[in-house]
Amino acid sequence: MQIRFYGAVREVTGSMHMLETEKDRILLDCGMFQGRRREADRKNRVMPFDPSIITNMVLSHAHIDHSGRIPLLTSRGFTGQVICTRATADACEYLLQDSAHIQESDADYLNYKRVRESVADLTGKSREEIKRKLKKNERTDPEAVEKYINRYGLEKIEPLYTSEDAEQAISHFSGQPYKTPVTVGRDMECVFYEAGHILGSAVTIIRAKDQEHSLNICYTGDLGRFDKPIIRNPELQFAEEHRDIDLMLMESTYGNRIHEPVADMAPHLKRVITETVERGGTVLIPSFAFGRTQELLYTIHELYNKGEVPKVPIYVDSPLATRITKVYGEHPEVYDKQTHRDFLREGANPFMFDHLHFTESVEESMALMREQKPHIVLSASGMCEGGRILHHLRYKIHSEKNTILIVGYMAAHTLGRRLLDKGRQYAENGRQGEPPMMRFMNKEYPLKARVESLEGFSAHADKNEMLRFLKESNLRVRHIALVHGEEEQMRAFGKTLENAGYKVFVPRAGEGLRVRK
Repeated sequence: MQIRFYGAVREVTGSMHMLETEKDRILLDCGMFQGRRREADRKNRVMPFDPSIITNMVLSHAHIDHSGRIPLLTSRGFTGQVICTRATADACEYLLQDSAHIQESDADYLNYKRVRESVADLTGKSREEIKRKLKKNERTDPEAVEKYINRYGLEKIEPLYTSEDAEQAISHFSGQPYKTPVTVGRDMECVFYEAGHILGSAVTIIRAKDQEHSLNICYTGDLGRFDKPIIRNPELQFAEEHRDIDLMLMESTYGNRIHEPVADMAPHLKRVITETVERGGTVLIPSFAFGRTQELLYTIHELYNKGEVPKVPIYVDSPLATRITKVYGEHPEVYDKQTHRDFLREGANPFMFDHLHFTESVEESMALMREQKPHIVLSASGMCEGGRILHHLRYKIHSEKNTILIVGYMAAHTLGRRLLDKGRQYAENGRQGEPPMMRFMNKEYPLKARVESLEGFSAHADKNEMLRFLKESNLRVRHIALVHGEEEQMRAFGKTLENAGYKVFVPRAGEGLRVRK
């Protein structure tokens, strides 16, 4: 057997790896690259193999950096199944449609912008005059844009994939229960175990057999933290036939970092909410629609029940997050014991309570942006690269009353990372002098709002938790390939593992590794 590493190699997005035997090719994840727009678009459009050669695909979980290019795979000749847990299949139905809508909207905007600027240069007309002709009822008119593209022979920007492509991709999904063997190839099966990362996330054991022996490949996907609310801990007890691991593909996102203790999450959140409300401000939380939003709602619900924070209105301003919260409500079978004890036994929904509002329409969202009374907003996207969070930021970033609360990983070159880095630097300087300027939505804004970070809410295990998974599980691991980590974190974690006695391989993009007994 050979494995080839195509994505999330010395970086944290674009997860994609291929297992090859004489009979089959199995794809592990098909994720989207995220970061600088042009670079990410270029990388996302290139599929490094012919999708028609893939037998089946195994998906570790639904986050877009692991699932986001599946519509490209299925639209370019892949005819197999996308095998995953049931909760992952349900979540992807919303996530991939949302991703397609973003691709289409981005392409429409870029085409409008290209036509407005190019036609003005070609004809000598003002950009404002061209702009008026490209709009209808104050919205961009796609037909008018298309007409000018054809008339002047301009290159049209196509979306990465369309809503129809996403719908086709969803038809390939096959949701499976945990701890149940599923055939993925000839003489090859996979079994899912709880990864503790998000709803439906899985550690996957792939077992390949021939007449002489069998090989076990373990793909951790993204490992979660221990003792977090809602979902169960990462699995530590594996079936006997799955314990001898010939190769483990292991994430390393926080390979050289230690998170705040899980027990400190609620007190830290309590302090941020209380202090911001006392200033008369808004707590603005860029939050991933899937996973982080639901954990925050759960924790705020507990704080409200105990009367530990002012009960200001809470708004989930993300149609996707609203739909994903519904998916959480439909899968109580994966909740941990504490959630069952604190909520389900009382007949309560962890994600529905007084003061909580879900905004659906654009009009509701725009009204909320102008709201001056203290409140809390959770809005996508998590890394501030798109979505309604950008509009909230432009209304709230310039007031020191407000708080921007960072609760998850921010990839390099994203607006979220710049907010975090510049906000920390400004705070370390005592918030003296001119505030840093942040450029987004084609304008610059002063970062006067306070920036706080709650790393305890990360869905990724830190260094110690990843070591705990290795040491306390009953797995016997021969060899580890590190993926899904920026190079600095990955190399540091590799040294930690080698010092602990593990054989470690750090692949490069496109590199292969032969797996033998």
